[in-house]
Amino acid sequence: MKYGFIKVAAVTPKTCVADTAYNAKAIAEAIRNAAAAGARIVVTPELGLTAYTCSDLFLQDTLLDGAERGLAAVLEACAALDVLYAVGCPVRVGGKLYNCAAVAHGGTLLGLVPKTHLPNYGEFYELRHFTPAGEAVQTVRFAGQEAPFGTRLLFRCAYFTAAAEICEDLWAPCPPSVAHAMAGADVILNLSASDETIGKDDYRRELVRGQSARLHCAYLYADAGMGESSTDMVFASHNLIAEDGALLAQTALFGDGVAMTEIDVQRLTFERRRSNSFPAAADEGYRTVPFEMEPGKTVLTRPVSRTPFIPDDTRDRENRCETILNIQSEGLARRLSHAHCKTAVVGISGGLDSCLALLVAVRAMKKLARPASDVIAVTMPCFGTTKRTRGNAEVLTQELGATLRTVDIAAVVSQHFADIGHDPENHNVVFENAQARARTYVLMDIANAEGGLVVGTGDLSELALGWATYNGDHMSMYGVNASVPKTLIRHIVRYCADRAGEGTLRRVLLDILATPVSPELLPAKDGEIAQKTEDLVGPYELHDFILYYALRWGFAPEKVLMLLEYAYAGTYGRAELVHWLRNFYRRFFVQQYKRSCLPDGPKVGSVALSPRGDLRMPSDASAALWLRAVDALEA
Repeated sequence: MKYGFIKVAAVTPKTCVADTAYNAKAIAEAIRNAAAAGARIVVTPELGLTAYTCSDLFLQDTLLDGAERGLAAVLEACAALDVLYAVGCPVRVGGKLYNCAAVAHGGTLLGLVPKTHLPNYGEFYELRHFTPAGEAVQTVRFAGQEAPFGTRLLFRCAYFTAAAEICEDLWAPCPPSVAHAMAGADVILNLSASDETIGKDDYRRELVRGQSARLHCAYLYADAGMGESSTDMVFASHNLIAEDGALLAQTALFGDGVAMTEIDVQRLTFERRRSNSFPAAADEGYRTVPFEMEPGKTVLTRPVSRTPFIPDDTRDRENRCETILNIQSEGLARRLSHAHCKTAVVGISGGLDSCLALLVAVRAMKKLARPASDVIAVTMPCFGTTKRTRGNAEVLTQELGATLRTVDIAAVVSQHFADIGHDPENHNVVFENAQARARTYVLMDIANAEGGLVVGTGDLSELALGWATYNGDHMSMYGVNASVPKTLIRHIVRYCADRAGEGTLRRVLLDILATPVSPELLPAKDGEIAQKTEDLVGPYELHDFILYYALRWGFAPEKVLMLLEYAYAGTYGRAELVHWLRNFYRRFFVQQYKRSCLPDGPKVGSVALSPRGDLRMPSDASAALWLRAVDALEA
């Protein structure tokens, strides 16, 4: 359970129709196997002790008595396991028969949850045999134990709260899991017998994903499979595990029926706390059944991307790039139109950020049915500008059809040094920031002269680290890159290069991608860039990773480090990761004052730093707690 990770499984044992002794043995073995693999929560299919397809045999006491004995056998076989599990079983209560989920921990039956929504159409005739669940919770005796019976049951330990629903309950307009989640359940178990027809797997998958997203929960779905009667239906063991809208694991249709992964209940708790649309726990009418589970370390197997802002799938990545470009250009076009701007002014350096800003500005003009020449790209060479970056800036501007302006700022910066008495051989922060501020007032003045608007180029990663000169590149009239992280900017520029054909535009975009990230504020060495940003502040891939988990999910430094070590195993050592983790937290806190007065800019994702809604943080907040946590990791 450390860091909130719990290994879970949805398994489909082989079934023999109406042979409850066989089925009980198969279920117990499947639960024990999952437990041996580390699972602490296991869900099995609907009516698994009898098979779902027993039809009128459900009216036979012989079958029902066998199912009750079968559950007792499962409880006995699993008594030594520190596992919460759910088994499908028909249960007689008050002269009626119910399709139930028997939820147990070890050898203790915690509760019986009856199915609420019974299908009675097509090949499904459950109302012929079973009674829909009522809302009242009562105590019954079953399988040799007393246990609560009812839909409003929560099964709670120190680490999570589980609840159950059964197959069709999820397909109904208002699934019971909605009330379960509102009452506090963060893990939903679904015991299902969903037959396989063309396209049904896609629909089932989206149902599970969607419900986990709406409820900010982990959703474990176990489907019936091999051994069910094939008289009219075939079942495919399509098991699914989703967490807050992300599908973590699924089985292949007609496969081995074992889906296993780890869920993160800390992440779910944070998202519920963060989301104002998720109500406070309302457990009126619910009975909470406590149980104790020993803590343990969970070995991760779930995928943790090194680049959480970037989809792994090529099509998804391309769609994201196109969507972001449209958001950025739409926002800029709206601002240009509202302000009646004649031009958009972009400072172009030959680097990644200004390259994307220029691409966006040209797109914005196209949306407004205006020529690309209404975009003024200003290159402002100074002491650190290299031939490579200046040349790329000029070629990119020409290829896009924007208007190129060159303003050499070396003389004005040198005069400024003389005015304030700064030694130009002293390459300190004054030497660097004077150039950045000179470039900003050049851009602002050109915008004034041309009836324009200065388009900001700074990105999300730089804002998080405070890697911007206050009232220099920190300032603009509209920051199109403000919520786009550096790692994602690379992919967007690459996306544009891939769609540029085989000409000069593609070549210059690829060379910009290959150029080291640099502010070029220190004199070049032998014509090459002397100042590489990642040597100073750390690898952007690490900072974007830390930013995502520390800000989006509120993870503590120790959990962020654990994920870093897992994702970057073999690439970075622990000492290096701790070093850059400390650097991130130190810079993030001390540089908040720069983010408190950011220009407007479009939000493109779930992580943003705008002071107007995304991050309201005091500029003088202490980082001591976070840095002490990092110190403890190093020790």
